[in-house]
Amino acid sequence: MIEFWELLTSRPVDQGWWSWLWPTALQTLALMVVLLISLAFLLLFDRKVWAAVQMRKGPNVVGPFGLLQSFADFFKFVLKEIVIPAGADRSVFILAPLITFVLAFISWAVVPVGPGLVVADINIGILYIFAVSSLGVYGIIMGGWASNSKYPFLGALRSAAQMVSYEVSLGFVIICVLLLVGSLNLTDIVNSQARGAGILNWHFIPLFPMFVLFFISALAETNRPPFDLPEAESELVAGYQVEYSSTPYLLFMIGEYLNIVLMCAMLTILFMGGWHAPIDIPILNAIPLFWFGVKVVFFFFMFAMVKAIVPRYRYDQLMRIGWKIFLPLSVFWVVLTAGVLVAFPDLAASFQSWRS
Repeated sequence: MIEFWELLTSRPVDQGWWSWLWPTALQTLALMVVLLISLAFLLLFDRKVWAAVQMRKGPNVVGPFGLLQSFADFFKFVLKEIVIPAGADRSVFILAPLITFVLAFISWAVVPVGPGLVVADINIGILYIFAVSSLGVYGIIMGGWASNSKYPFLGALRSAAQMVSYEVSLGFVIICVLLLVGSLNLTDIVNSQARGAGILNWHFIPLFPMFVLFFISALAETNRPPFDLPEAESELVAGYQVEYSSTPYLLFMIGEYLNIVLMCAMLTILFMGGWHAPIDIPILNAIPLFWFGVKVVFFFFMFAMVKAIVPRYRYDQLMRIGWKIFLPLSVFWVVLTAGVLVAFPDLAASFQSWRS
């Protein structure tokens, strides 16, 4: 796999812009295919975990052990007729899920899944992800408004308020990590956690409260239970996508699950050492893709378990947690982290020893 990626990233210097375009396009296509196939099995895994908690089997008919259930659902959505409400704004109604789908994909352009396995290894990768994820709220608002119904519009506004609220806490948590690392590059953040002692040098140990806060905020940021208030069936029918069906609904769903997996990848990169093995042994570090995938699946499993066992919050409770608990706590931890690093320069140097 690594050799194939190196072949894709080989760029002749004497062919002009084409030498940059074709390997980048191939990398992007390979990433999209891997993400979509992985998403199909992660969605099945999510349903299986939820079924196991409820002591039932879950999908088990289509294919061996139900492994093809997600592909059957995909063809069902694609082949169904697209129904657009009579009073809806047709252009915005169709554009909204496309925006959500595209923005969810392009966020992955700067995510390193292994050493050198990244489409764009830019020095401001964190800022890029924040910018793209912030734009994702527009697709939700457009979908709710274009449906020409008060229920999806109200769900879209609640979703937008929720995402904006918890992005603030996520930003301060990431600032704590950046203070330790001294770089906005995601690859540098991963390399800073490989200082010879394996799991003992991962950021989740010195920043454990921020690790927990990031995990909970990621649930709220992605409208994941117990914070799925925009989709609360007893209150808003089904949220901003209630009028959507067929392929447009599928695009919304893929975009939502891509954002969930992105949050799992960010937890892996920021706090759990990225693709590095928990023990610093060469034979274990020789399989970086395996460790990155295991960590992402583990966090996805945690997301699924929270969905299965934690009851839904009220909307006022959701906003109170974000603004009155998480925001002050994250600001306090940023100040504390900065103060400790300034007071103990040797400690700061040990965290940034990866530069040497």
